Amino acid sequence: MKNNNVKKGVLSALAIGASLTLLAGCAGGAGESGGGDETVKIGVVGASDPYWADYTEAAAEEGISIEVVDFAEYTQPNPALTNGDIDINQFQHLVYLADYNVSSGEDLTPIGATAIYPLGLYSTKVTDIADLGKGDTVAIPNDASNLARALLVLESADLVTLKDGGSIFSTLDDVDTDKSKVTVTALEASLTATSLPDVDAAIINNDFVEKAGLKFEDALIKDDPSDESALPYVNVFATRAEDADNETYAKLVEIFQTTKAVTDGVLEVSGGSAELATTPAADLQEALATVEEDTAAQK
Repeated sequence: MKNNNVKKGVLSALAIGASLTLLAGCAGGAGESGGGDETVKIGVVGASDPYWADYTEAAAEEGISIEVVDFAEYTQPNPALTNGDIDINQFQHLVYLADYNVSSGEDLTPIGATAIYPLGLYSTKVTDIADLGKGDTVAIPNDASNLARALLVLESADLVTLKDGGSIFSTLDDVDTDKSKVTVTALEASLTATSLPDVDAAIINNDFVEKAGLKFEDALIKDDPSDESALPYVNVFATRAEDADNETYAKLVEIFQTTKAVTDGVLEVSGGSAELATTPAADLQEALATVEEDTAAQK
């Protein structure tokens, strides 16, 4: 099966010299309050993943009570965090977070990294991208950050041609339809997988691959999560800016990164495709500021 990677260096200017480190940390001291009697609410998309139960148990062993709050769509956890309905969320990469902050005027802040997940193209009708061509339709996620990333994946496989050469800000308007092999349609991220019977292929976010009965190794193409230029696509724990230095929240990041049952679970549900990361909060915040500045310039 052919497996092309998105051309390297597209985001190198955003990498800010920070390299992703495979999870190898060791547990430190307890948070400022150790959790106390408060329950920390963490918003996610995909709470049914088994490792969240392991994470909840590991946090309890450190004296921190958490409640994992599940959301059906990516558009929900950030407003919930902004409004104070939850305390932390963990579902998004920096590019998505930057777009939310710039669009809403908010200042949600990353406090820890989890992993980078590759974005892949799947099909139930063809087994090789060479079988895709004129007249075929490919569905991609419609949120701005994942839409641009999906277009870069398709461009890397010569399925589409982008007028601007491709960037983290590419839109459907940048697709040169005359020079592209396939027609691209954008759908809500959770629907690209379920659209497979009606399209020829679909870019599917990692969260929805196995839920759709697909296997990660069946991806026709995917991008490369180990490339340091992929830093803006690292998934993060985020909280409100005023809570960025909360020691209990920092402890929760550490628990996630150093609990073997959790990290093994992350790898398992990703089919071994995730690149685990412990990028420091300061580096994440610097990278976010860079992406936000570029995002604002595009608005």
